[in-house]
Amino acid sequence: MTVSQLAPHRHAARVQRDRWAVTAVFLLNGLTLSTYIVRAPSFKATHDLSDARFGLSGLLFAMAALACMQAVGPLTARLGTRTILRGALAVMPLLLAGLAVAPGPEWYLIGSAVLGGVHGATDAAMNASAVAVEREAKRPILNGCHAAWSVSAVVASLSTAALAHVGVSLAAHLVATGALLLAGGLVIARWLPDSGRAKAEPGVPVSLRSGWSRPLVLLGLTATALMICEGAALGWGGIFLHEARNASLSLAAVAITAYTGGQTLGRLAGDRLTGRGGGNRLFRIGAVIAAGGFAVAVLAPHPGVAVGGFALAGLGSSVLVPLTYSAVGRLPGASTAALVSRLTTFTYTGILLGPALIGWAAGHIGLAATMTVVIPLLLLVIVVPRPKR
Repeated sequence: MTVSQLAPHRHAARVQRDRWAVTAVFLLNGLTLSTYIVRAPSFKATHDLSDARFGLSGLLFAMAALACMQAVGPLTARLGTRTILRGALAVMPLLLAGLAVAPGPEWYLIGSAVLGGVHGATDAAMNASAVAVEREAKRPILNGCHAAWSVSAVVASLSTAALAHVGVSLAAHLVATGALLLAGGLVIARWLPDSGRAKAEPGVPVSLRSGWSRPLVLLGLTATALMICEGAALGWGGIFLHEARNASLSLAAVAITAYTGGQTLGRLAGDRLTGRGGGNRLFRIGAVIAAGGFAVAVLAPHPGVAVGGFALAGLGSSVLVPLTYSAVGRLPGASTAALVSRLTTFTYTGILLGPALIGWAAGHIGLAATMTVVIPLLLLVIVVPRPKR
């Protein structure tokens, strides 16, 4: 075999290695953050936090995450995603373990803010790295990366529930988990691609203001709307079934599992479907399926049928956010990292605002009417212009 024949083979092998390395980052990040979220009641009890202080910890986490998302674009353009992700994979497990053994409430608040900042930088950097690998591979990989995050959330919730059931303490759980995550991160760090810096366009300045454009803002607002819809399903779906459809508490909880299960299944198949029919076409189909699922979930009088609607909504919505990241990565005018960090700000804003907006609206027009608004919102995102592949 000649050198010219070996080159395509080596390139394909390197791209495949990069893909799995980035996917593993999504998995480890999801395990870390999901464990932190699922253990929230234990944190509150262990550190004797009042409701106000516990709420403050969440606010500090979110504010730090949003601030670091803005800074990570310019930083990645200078250092590359590999440097940032290597640092994050080492620091996040230590912070997770440190929150369990923090000597007092004040230290817990500080640790939550630092964890939020590192998570925000990691979220933007790993999505930027995934977009860069997708460009290099010339085939979709974003759905698979986000599927890994979804799987990690399920694993974290089930393992945490099992360990809490057998009486494993918060400190023992998180110190052991932190050690495993740190070991996994050190292994993966060797294989991470050095993207972001190489993708910055020559002559295009990279600063806190770079990356903002009309197409970016439109796609960003799309992402915010999608995360508000997701917040409606995850934050209020079970409450809606219990209060408006008289479902039992156990059946109401199944609605959340159905939504996340449909979402995970959809993301596992999303890359193959994108390759066959094109991302923009799949986005439109997914949005219609998600809207139809929400219509069944909200309008069906029988709670069992509504649970099926939530599963269908999760299946349809599964590809929408990954495809939006992919679309942003195709926009001209700034580095991949800058573009992705801006979009991450929009998605995170939707995550934060979604449940609160649903609650505020429900207080004025009722929960059933508020959940119905999600249906046209999902159809509205279809008309937002998207860059061609």
